[in-house]
Amino acid sequence: MNEYPEVRKLRRTHRGRIAGGVCSGLGEYFGVDPNIIRIALGISCFFGGLGVAVYAAGWLLLPDEGKDTSIVQDLISKQQANKSWPQDWNRPHEPAAPFQEPRDAAQAPTGEQRPQS
Repeated sequence: MNEYPEVRKLRRTHRGRIAGGVCSGLGEYFGVDPNIIRIALGISCFFGGLGVAVYAAGWLLLPDEGKDTSIVQDLISKQQANKSWPQDWNRPHEPAAPFQEPRDAAQAPTGEQRPQS
């Protein structure tokens, strides 16, 4: 027989999901009715919007049921895979071309066409 009970993982669940599954996931993890968590977050919205911030953080940081990574982890790994910045910061810098003043039609050498006005 297994000495260790099954490890519970905090996830956003699909069962009982209303918006993002944060409250239902927290309720399942802690063994509490998700409606109690929803009410607590709703009340905390009146205190500086704390409920909205907590729910948004849970939605971004908790992985969805059936996944191993959260939305933030997916975005970070996608950003690291698609790095557009140069890998070598120590390579020599190539200077830009020097600024040249536009030539006036009167200064144009002979043989060049002068703009019509």
